[in-house]
Amino acid sequence: MIVALNNKSNLSKEEFINYVEELKKINTNSTLILCPTFINIGLVDGILLGSQNVSKFDDGAYTGEISAKDLKSYNVKYSIVGHSERRNYQKETNEDIKLKLIKLIENDITPILCIGESKEERDNNTYKEVLKEELSILDDIEKDIIIAYEPIWSIGTGIIPTNEEIIEVFNLIKSICPNDKVLYGGSANNDNIDTLKQIDLIDGYLLGGLSLKPDKLEEFLNKLN
Repeated sequence: MIVALNNKSNLSKEEFINYVEELKKINTNSTLILCPTFINIGLVDGILLGSQNVSKFDDGAYTGEISAKDLKSYNVKYSIVGHSERRNYQKETNEDIKLKLIKLIENDITPILCIGESKEERDNNTYKEVLKEELSILDDIEKDIIIAYEPIWSIGTGIIPTNEEIIEVFNLIKSICPNDKVLYGGSANNDNIDTLKQIDLIDGYLLGGLSLKPDKLEEFLNKLN
């Protein structure tokens, strides 16, 4: 199982140093990928490292941007792209996300592409078209990547889709991208993991809030084993 830990905009320097030490004590058969804030990336040692974002540009006059080449120099192996929060708050488009994917692949960094529908898109039954459109940026991408299905209406709400709904979406994703690993994200926690792990199609999880609590995370990982 792949378990990616998205710290989002959390953990000061001292908090993060203590947090990493707690993570290192966890025994698990899962592959942990830690995605801290950019300013904490240089503090990681002994854990597979991911980033939460990447620039669509190479090095140059792009104030505030961090290139894939720079990430690679810090031994970053994975990078989240297309998270719904960036699509929403930073107005990232599919075209922006594709450019980021290309930069990551050029630098041997594995993208973790986030896709997912809103509550309105789920309710009006257009979610399949939305997901297909978000996956269409992979049409001429030859390298295998990781895809994270995160229904937007589930992120941080404590509400998750039914197993039947997840199975339907995972079958759709895997029919389009048969060679890619697919993670589930969106309010996965210790209360629902016993239900979620009944779904054989799930290759792992992208965790947000739970990623910040090493004791709860360890309990989650133990239930996965």
